[in-house]
Amino acid sequence: MEEPQIQELLSFFKALADLNRLKIVGLLAQQPHSVEQLAALLNISDSTTSHHLARLSEAGLVAARTDGHYYIYSLQTEVLHEMAQRLLQGENLPRLSDSVDVEAYDRKVLDAFTTSDGRIKAFPTQEKKLLVILRYAVKAFETGRHYSEKQVNEILSRYNEDTAWLRRNLVDFGLMARQGGGGEYWRV
Repeated sequence: MEEPQIQELLSFFKALADLNRLKIVGLLAQQPHSVEQLAALLNISDSTTSHHLARLSEAGLVAARTDGHYYIYSLQTEVLHEMAQRLLQGENLPRLSDSVDVEAYDRKVLDAFTTSDGRIKAFPTQEKKLLVILRYAVKAFETGRHYSEKQVNEILSRYNEDTAWLRRNLVDFGLMARQGGGGEYWRV
């Protein structure tokens, strides 16, 4: 997602990230109101109400028109719908994390549980961390190739001497499959 879109999304959420502003949106969705009417309905000061309306106005969610000496505020429902639909499209949401290093957690776990030469020095008890270790070990196997149990043990012994434990967990967590009775193994 581009930086201007992210800033617009932040502005949108910040404008709505207050209970009184949400109440103002709800009231304006019913009918236009003046600052004084909104303040009385919400039991807050005129200046606080004006502040909230300014924040909503900056985001393009409310507009004001003059009526004598008063400003009458109305909700820009079409803007609200358009912004929500455009900014919160299903394909845009995953792109919000584009700049996040998704492998940082895996590196942290591997640093904690492997030696400098890549051997597994301990097995984590937390499943999430254990899966990181298992995904690390399964990379030694080619997709589409079948291995005998002896070959699997030889490869896994590079990572840890407890090859049976590693082999069993690779199968149990669905990273490898095997034929029953000591048959072949393959990467899933």
